[in-house]
Order: sequence, then C-alpha cells, then structure tokens
Amino acid sequence: MPRHPDRVWRLQGAPNFRDLGGYIGHGGRPLRWRLLFRSDHLADLTADDRARLQPLRITRTFDLRGIDERAAAPYELPGATQHSLAIEPTVVQRMHDIAASGTPLTAPVVTELMTELYRGLVNDRADRFAELFEHLIESDAPSVFHCTAGKDRTGIAAALVLLALGVPRDVVRADYLLTNELVRDPAGMQSATPLEARAVLWRVQQGFLDAALRIVDADHGGLDRYLTQRLRLSPAALRTLAERYLQPSDTT
Repeated sequence: MPRHPDRVWRLQGAPNFRDLGGYIGHGGRPLRWRLLFRSDHLADLTADDRARLQPLRITRTFDLRGIDERAAAPYELPGATQHSLAIEPTVVQRMHDIAASGTPLTAPVVTELMTELYRGLVNDRADRFAELFEHLIESDAPSVFHCTAGKDRTGIAAALVLLALGVPRDVVRADYLLTNELVRDPAGMQSATPLEARAVLWRVQQGFLDAALRIVDADHGGLDRYLTQRLRLSPAALRTLAERYLQPSDTT
C-alpha cells in the first residue's frame, strides 16, 4: 500500500490520528481527503495539536468508547459536536477475571479474547456501526471517529467504512495494521499484566480483523448482505455514501 505523507498526523496527544483519504474505492475513485479521520481518544491533545487540527474544521466526533471511558478522559474539540456511539470494553475485565481464577494470562489466551472481541463487534454491536453510517450519509462534514487506542472498535469502524466505499480488502487490512506503527503502550497501564499479554493487548493482528470478516462472510452472506441487512444500508444510501466521500469520476 503506497504511503501518503498527508495520511498520518503524528499528533503528540493522539498518535493514531490519521486521514482515510486517498484509498481507491468504487470505479477507481479515491476517497476525498480531509473529510474522514480515525483516531485514538482526543483527551490528551496538546495546544500545538489543537492548532494543527483547527484548519481541518472538524465539526463532528463519533466516540466509540464506553461510558466510564468517556467520563475518565473527557475532551472538547472547538467547533465539533460529540456523538456517543458507546461500545463498552470487555477484554480487560475478562483478563482480570481470568487472572483472578488463577489461569495464567498467556499470549494465546489474550489472542483468543481479542479474536472473540472482533467477532462480537460485527455480530453484537452492528447497531453502533449502523448509527455511524447514518451520520456519515446525512452529511459530509469533516468528522473523526475514535475509541481509546483507535485500534479495535475504531479499526472495525474504519474497515466497514472503507469496504462500503469499495476499497479492496488487502488495502483495508494494510490500513488496519498501520496502527502497530503508531499506537503507544500506555506507560504504567496494566502493569500487573504479563508482558506477553500486553504485547497482544496493545497491538493489532491481521487475524483479528480476518476473524471479523469471516463472520461477515459466513454468518451474514457476505459484505453486501451485511451492509444492507445488519447495517441497514439501502442501495440508495450506499450511493449517497459514495457521492459524499469518493472523488467524482472525472477527478484524477
């Protein structure tokens, strides 16, 4: 996947903030730049970060964090309306429960927890992603969607948006894996968790995303049926999505 110098913003307080523009979608039409951004949480933005973001005129943020996560790390982005699309975190609590039971938190154990998370996101939290699409279709105002680290809930959201716009799966996977070059393991967080478990928890793996996409294919009859039946996207809605976020066909 070609790297574009304008994709990753490398903000001090949100290192996983990036633009989804430029990826090639339906009919060879690239996504428009400076409209759709994905990120980790925005509570640690510095004054310099905010100054860099101001010209983007972001007017909407879609927060996929759970209720307690939002309360623990609130933020304000001037000019932007915040929309909560809460998906409660589950993996860390399950890790605590496993450790309390005396079972070692090994890399394979955490890998299976993460894989289950991804399956559950596309199966059980489709309503939240459907809401995100409703907002995106309503307006093409510059927007950012995010969770805490910008890797799992945000990763699935980005994958579904890109796939709905016709971006090939190999490119979607590459965008997903780009997180590993950007996300930072929070210093001191989960310090009692074994290092091998932390290494799984704070990274993404292609197998996680592939597990979600296999559910889309096997349980929902493929991407098109998943988009129309689970995410409630009619053919007209998908056309509107493409009109809003893909460059016109005569644009090179």
